[in-house]
Amino acid sequence: MSSQKPKVVISERTIGRLSLYRRLLNDLQAQGERNIYSHELAAMIGGTAAQIRRDLMAVGYSGSPTHGYDIRELVLSIGNFLDAPHMQGVALVGVGNLGRAIMAFFSGRRPRLAIAAAFDNDPYKINRVIHGCRCYGIEDLSRIVQEQGLEVGILCVPSQAAQDVAERLVRAGIRGILNFAPIPLRVPANVYVEDIDMTMSLEKVAYFGRQHANKEGLK
Repeated sequence: MSSQKPKVVISERTIGRLSLYRRLLNDLQAQGERNIYSHELAAMIGGTAAQIRRDLMAVGYSGSPTHGYDIRELVLSIGNFLDAPHMQGVALVGVGNLGRAIMAFFSGRRPRLAIAAAFDNDPYKINRVIHGCRCYGIEDLSRIVQEQGLEVGILCVPSQAAQDVAERLVRAGIRGILNFAPIPLRVPANVYVEDIDMTMSLEKVAYFGRQHANKEGLK
């Protein structure tokens, strides 16, 4: 009989909250804060202290009833849980305005997760270093991804090119795609896709903003 413990399944929502906790905790640490209680962190995200404690149990970290959580140690614990043991490189395809903004945002932000190679079909961008990252031609995608062992991709291409580029990424060995193209991607079951539809999000904000404004007007 195997003595191995059953693998704990962590939900997508839990992973998302842990990433949010780390960002907030980093901000607090930069402000000189050293400790935080679960109810204080819960108030910052509009959640509950019980949810905070359950999520942090997943990373194997518990606080003190008298001092709460040590922020520095908690940030390290979340990082050890979320991040790969070594630096994990990311391939970004589409070095337009959005692609360059994403490259600038992530430059130096995470020591174990970084955009390692960018790809585009614009000859004026190819072989240039943009925000510390070299840009290659799209025809070099498979070779570079395999040479650098990249497993994560960011898609910043027009919708009509997204499926073809996604298939190139999958064939090259990419197993996770952050998709900014406003179309659903058809990928194998072993490839994880996170869709970021900014148009849909803006329309939702505009709609619910109007609803709240209408409610205020009825008071």
